[in-house]
This record gives sequence, structure tokens and C-alpha cells, in this order.
Amino acid sequence: MRTNDLFFNARWEKHEDRIRENAKKAMFADSDAYRRPTLREWIAGARLRTLPLAFAPVIAGAGIADAVQSFSLTLTLLALVVAVLLQIGVNYANDYSDGIRGTDEFRVGPARLTGSGEVNPRLVLRAALSCFLGAAVAGLIAVVLSGKWWFLALGVVAIIAAWFYTGGKKPYGYMALGEVFVFIFFGLVATAGTYYLQSDIVVQEIWWAAAAVGLFAVAVLIANNTRDIATDKLAGKRTLAVLLGDRASRVLYVLCVLLPFAVPAVYGLFYSGLVLVFFALFLVIPSCIIMLTGKTPKELILVLQLTSFAALLYAVLLALGFAG
Repeated sequence: MRTNDLFFNARWEKHEDRIRENAKKAMFADSDAYRRPTLREWIAGARLRTLPLAFAPVIAGAGIADAVQSFSLTLTLLALVVAVLLQIGVNYANDYSDGIRGTDEFRVGPARLTGSGEVNPRLVLRAALSCFLGAAVAGLIAVVLSGKWWFLALGVVAIIAAWFYTGGKKPYGYMALGEVFVFIFFGLVATAGTYYLQSDIVVQEIWWAAAAVGLFAVAVLIANNTRDIATDKLAGKRTLAVLLGDRASRVLYVLCVLLPFAVPAVYGLFYSGLVLVFFALFLVIPSCIIMLTGKTPKELILVLQLTSFAALLYAVLLALGFAG
């Protein structure tokens, strides 16, 4: 362990120097030295395949709000705008931060905007900040309409957490804490936040649903980081997958996508419609098989896609089950 710590510390010191150097270049670089990204590249940088993770908690929270006769279409749509813009903002922020940090030098797969070296990092940073600003505006409107001003503090914390996932001097995504924050913000906060934005009724169902949705988000991150174990080690990025190793990470993934089905198994005794949630297993079981047996990055990318859509399907069926 001490040898590994020395290795990561040495890597981290090199990356801190690279961050300062690259950030300085990005600040003073001539814009003519870069080309303007195409629309296709901006869309690719937004990583739209991750958006099901933004839709899932809002749908689950809205479904339970409907179950207690508190559903508001306006507040649900505003919560969805916040979640989507935060998700896209995080993706652009990761692109910028990993790019200037040099992490993407070891990346396997298509180059990112900043990591390509061809796009001005300031443009990517502006895109991230614009998304965060848009999320803040939508959140403020939701707060004004609902009258629940304590959501302002929650929104500020969410934006700060989004930035420091890979941003700042000590990003928590580089310290094996990514899964913890993903569970909290893409599970508990997003799901329960959508519900309590619309209702003052305290129900335990919302927290179990939030935990279930959060586990799916964690599973997506585990699959992503398991694919990148080798390159993350080279980059000095200490993710949970790097610490656990390949096999343990794959087993943890399986636990994260199967545990959510305890919710319909238990609450199905009281909400008969929750039996529909088990149809999500048609996506989950193949993803588990591929995760446990896959050898190539391409296979793990398929796991990411299946898990994202499984999370969305799970949330939709969960919402229908509770609301019905």
C-alpha cells in the first residue's frame, strides 16, 4: 500500500504542475490557434447517453408525488431542466478539467473536446458554466413557484459538487469518492428533491426509491471506471475501481443493479403495479453477464448504455407502480 501511495502521490504532483501549465496556456492562448468545434462535437461532448440518469430520479420522484396527490407538471418539468443541465454541465466540466489536467492523454476511445488539443478550453469551460447557470435559473423559478426557499442552499451545494467532481486542486472524483457523491446527488437529492419540491407529506417510499435510483447511477460510474482502470492508473487517478481492482469492481456493479429490485419486492405487497418494475431485469441481466465476462472496452461501453436505459426503465415503471 505504501508503494502504491507513493506512486499515486508522484503522479498527482506531476498532474498539479501540468494543471497549472495547461490552465495558463488556456488563459492566454490565442483563439486563432484553435478551431471552432462542430455541432456534432458539442453534442458528443455533452454525452447525451448519460441523460437517462438525469431523467430517472425526476421521474421516480414525480411518480411518488402523484401517488400522494401532490403532482405538479410545472415543478416536475423545472426539476427535469435542472437535472439535465447539471448532467450536461458536469460532462463539459469533466471534459475541461480532465483536459487541462492531462488525464485524457491516457484516454481510450474518441478524443474529448479539450483533450484533443484542437479546441479552446475556455469555450468548453463557458459551456459548462452556462449549463450551471441555466440550472440555477430553472431552480430559482421552481423555488419561487413552490415557496420552498431552502432548496436554494441545496442547489448551490449541487452545483459546487458538480464542479469539484473533477475540478479544483483536489477533485473528489480522483479520491475514490465519486460513487458516494453520485449516489447522494443523482439518487437521494434528485429523487427526493423532486418529490419534496411538490409535496410536504413525509413518506418512506421516496427514500427507498431514491436509494434505488442512486444505485443505478453508481453502477454506471463503476462500469465506466472499471473500463478505465489501466489508463486511470497511468494518469494517477485514484477511483474506487482502481482501489478495488477489476474483479471486485465487477461484482460491486452487479450488486448495485440488483439491489434496487428489493424495493418492488417489498412494496409490491402494498402496490400491486410494482410488479412491472421487474421487466427492467430484461436489461439488467444481460448487462450483468457482459460486465462479469466482458474483456474489451467496447463491451463495457455496452454495459454503460444498457445500465443507463435500465435505470430509466426502472424509474418509469417504479413511478407507474407507485402512482397506479
